[in-house]
Amino acid sequence: MNAPLPNEVLPEIERRPVPPAMLEALRARFGERCSTAAAVREQHGRDESPFPVTPPEAVVFCESTDDVVAVVKLAHAHAVPVIPFGIGSSLEGHLLAVQGGVSIDVSRMTRVVRVNAEDLTVTVEAGVTREQLNRKVRDLGLFFPIDPGANASLGGMAATRASGTNAVRYGTMRENVLGLTVVTAAGEVLRTGTRAKKSSAGYDLTRLFVGSEGTLGVMTEVTLKLYPLPEAVSAAVCHFPTIDAAVRATIQIIQMGVPIARCELLDVNAVRWVNLQSRLGLRESPMLLMEFHGSEAGVKEQAETVQTIASEMGGEHFEWATTPEERTRLWTARHKAYFAGMSANPGCRTVTTDTCVPISRLAEIIEISVAEADASKLPYYIVGHVGDGNFHLAYMVKEGDADERAVAERLSLQMVRRAIAMEGTCTGEHGIGLHKMSFLVDEAGAGAIELMRGIKRALDPKNIMNPGKIFAL
Repeated sequence: MNAPLPNEVLPEIERRPVPPAMLEALRARFGERCSTAAAVREQHGRDESPFPVTPPEAVVFCESTDDVVAVVKLAHAHAVPVIPFGIGSSLEGHLLAVQGGVSIDVSRMTRVVRVNAEDLTVTVEAGVTREQLNRKVRDLGLFFPIDPGANASLGGMAATRASGTNAVRYGTMRENVLGLTVVTAAGEVLRTGTRAKKSSAGYDLTRLFVGSEGTLGVMTEVTLKLYPLPEAVSAAVCHFPTIDAAVRATIQIIQMGVPIARCELLDVNAVRWVNLQSRLGLRESPMLLMEFHGSEAGVKEQAETVQTIASEMGGEHFEWATTPEERTRLWTARHKAYFAGMSANPGCRTVTTDTCVPISRLAEIIEISVAEADASKLPYYIVGHVGDGNFHLAYMVKEGDADERAVAERLSLQMVRRAIAMEGTCTGEHGIGLHKMSFLVDEAGAGAIELMRGIKRALDPKNIMNPGKIFAL
């Protein structure tokens, strides 16, 4: 139990200073949009991970692809790290400037470049958030379904291969990104993919960059799939006597081929804490929060089938939310589960692990992980996009308490190893960042990691693109 854990502290990595000549060039090019103020740097050196603030030496607020090119060319010339920054909502230390350098903030790059409603595609700048996009296309009868909870930037979502609550029906960012504009480590502009629904032309560079976490290039534009707004949408909550019953109901729903759009699990702690945060008045027991999309008749049929399955598994208190206001209230509460946990446990930070396993193994891994969490005596909660085998177990750890942090990290390690043994993954949607680097080695193996290093060296020989993330170079 006393063996050191690879994820307890930030790795000791030598920082690479930004030379005065480069800072002068940045100030000359960007004026007030280049900041070295401590508050601005600290804001860009933190995310929602349990790691300490690790700021860059400068922050540049870019407003175009040309701006990004200018920063990257200077960084390449001086061998200085650059770290892309959207809104800072990542959970695994992706944004921390562990080797110093310059943060490239794309939050001002908010143009919707082109909407092709007939083709169900849209091109946006990387700083556009999912909520901004959906407001833009709603009047066209369209929407973008990928919903990781946070109002994340679409560039950041592509970089981490995000998914979220709708993934069981609509897939992840991997399936929904058609093309990218990327600034490479040398400062060249690369365009990948097309607006066509498929292509067999050469290497799939789009998929190479999606999920690369800023380590291969800086995304400045993203071309995405859109979907027609469904004719009918209905949400429902159903309570279960145990987590196991809720998960087994989910498994049966999926195995029967019900085209459910969302299927979210909240354990009793998550329900209790979102009740406190959002005053929902939900029954405090394990709960599935579901949503159905389609025609009026189709939604009714789906819901009846699910209600029958849930009843057979001990589900009760099946309640409907059919108005947009009711649905929004429920889903907003679900998306605030992270902050609800923090609010209910003042002085704590969250150590969270999201694993994903084949749906047939989901009940087993959750049952064992819950038993370990209960035995630890740490406060915790579980939420999960269980319709595709993905769940999150979040431990609440007192800030600065090394013993509690060590317990949480050990439990996370045990859960990840269990998921990998079940032919699952160490992360269904958070990405690797800093926190899961050792887990990736366990999952992929040394040979695959070395191949990834070879790709990184070929595209970024000076190691300036978000260095120190995913794997050690």
